[in-house]
Amino acid sequence: MSNPLDELDKSIAELRRAIRDASAAGDSERVSELRAQLRRTERAWDALLETDEPDPEAVPPGLPTATEPTSMTLPAREHVQRALVLLQTPAAPKLIIDVHDAFFPGDLTAAKLSSLRRDEERSYRSAPGARPYYICPALNHDHLAPARALLTISTWSLEQRIVGPLSPRVNFLTGAIRIAEAIRGMRDAGSEPASAAMRLLWRFATNVPDAMPVEASLVVNDVDRVIDAALTELEVHSDTDHTTRRTSARRARRQLNDEQQLFGSQLQQIRLKQAES
Repeated sequence: MSNPLDELDKSIAELRRAIRDASAAGDSERVSELRAQLRRTERAWDALLETDEPDPEAVPPGLPTATEPTSMTLPAREHVQRALVLLQTPAAPKLIIDVHDAFFPGDLTAAKLSSLRRDEERSYRSAPGARPYYICPALNHDHLAPARALLTISTWSLEQRIVGPLSPRVNFLTGAIRIAEAIRGMRDAGSEPASAAMRLLWRFATNVPDAMPVEASLVVNDVDRVIDAALTELEVHSDTDHTTRRTSARRARRQLNDEQQLFGSQLQQIRLKQAES
């Protein structure tokens, strides 16, 4: 299974490369945004490292000290962050819970997620940037308003947090790939994935053309086949979807303040700004 710290390491490296490219191109606006995103991602890395490596002297003798048991005491927002880091796409609460149950220890329920987004927004308003990351809504590409029941992480780029007409399918295919890769990673490390993980992969695979054998099957035996099939369809949609997200992200940087870029803006406010521009 992919490690959230490894994913953040990868994001940090990619952001640094993007900053160099934007600087070489003379795009100062993009450089500024990327640097802010890099700082948020580095803070998230620090926070996750502290969570994964507790002080052993602070744990009473006889209590578990491994990462898995300590994860059970994490707040809901950190459970959500881990599931989203694995998926790397905006996701609905039900999928987040399913991914968490399949790959991570601890208890995450719909009740714990019901007020999470509002709590995160209130926390940001009371002390902007005090947390290394925030759980925030995806933004609709057209009005840049919060997308219904889709959560993201504030350290992601605007492009990654925006959803367009093709994004639901692109995100579904990306999720299938990420889940399959996590299962393959576990097997490569000599660990057998939980049955919940295999059921989750089956649910994705049955909705991806050529990901499953022709004959009816309730088991996914070929993880690589799922990845290849999802990548094949993803190539059809990804360029158009990315163009929509990128165009909307540029508009968001012009029209929205920092808080609105994370939590969206009221539709009426957006329309006023569009009329003025």
